[in-house]
Amino acid sequence: MINDLKVSILIPTLNAGKEWSKVLESIDKQVCDFHNKIIIDSGSNDDTVDLAKQYGFKVTVIDKKDFNHGKTRQQLVDLSNDSDICVFLTQDAILASPDSVKNIVKIFDDPKVGMAYGRQLPHLNAKPLEMHARLFNYPAVSDVLSLDDLKRFGFKIFFSSDSFAAYRKSVLDDVGGFPLDSIMGEDAIVAAKMLIAGFKKAYVADATVYHSHSYTLSEEFKRYFDTRVFHEQNKWLIEKFGKPTGEGIKFLKSELKYVFKNDFASILKSVTSLGAKWLGYKFGRYYKNMPPDVLKKVSMHKSYWK
Repeated sequence: MINDLKVSILIPTLNAGKEWSKVLESIDKQVCDFHNKIIIDSGSNDDTVDLAKQYGFKVTVIDKKDFNHGKTRQQLVDLSNDSDICVFLTQDAILASPDSVKNIVKIFDDPKVGMAYGRQLPHLNAKPLEMHARLFNYPAVSDVLSLDDLKRFGFKIFFSSDSFAAYRKSVLDDVGGFPLDSIMGEDAIVAAKMLIAGFKKAYVADATVYHSHSYTLSEEFKRYFDTRVFHEQNKWLIEKFGKPTGEGIKFLKSELKYVFKNDFASILKSVTSLGAKWLGYKFGRYYKNMPPDVLKKVSMHKSYWK
């Protein structure tokens, strides 16, 4: 069935940087044929657009102020014409195998699968905390979940990542597409809506990309501030799937155990990083009481705060 599906690969970009050529090369090596290859660029002033065109991508340019994680991805979906499967990458996610896209698309042989996301591997030069984050969230075993698995997974049941994800376009349309004004978590919102609508969400461990980040303490604070804003703006997720508290505690215990076992020299970095995340998440609860200039300083997604 995979050969009968029209697959589009879609990427939002902005000054993609030194990894961009590796991303494009990894796409070019895929054994899967693409119906469309499209980027929406938010005003790059480097060679992002030129390189994309060299690799056969269609390019749409928007103003940087008009970018939004959900809205821009929905624009990409709308540009993908009569595609069956929309595959999303971020501009720094390098496909790790020529079979990565084929493997994630293959899961859609199950007609009840509405979306799937792949396994993120740490970059070869990744630091210990980056490596743990990938091991914790992206295990070596695949899984296909439905709403029947809620008791087992709780809040994490709708976890996914658009750094490498694929959507059945007809189901994406049925649940209303991506949210147009969410600070982040557009992938989680869609996954949750698909589960509620009776579809399945898949994690495909043999669909792999290299993708990891080393964040400063300030960036960790800002990321988790935005995460709390996302949760405050989408309280229906907590009402439907339960509180995220348990997952946070699991992550804390797992990271400390990993550091003690593999790189004790990172213990101070781990403790301070976990503290920055906790403070950012707690602080985000009060975002409605903050003026725009403060929000821009404490948020990683500054352009969201108009």
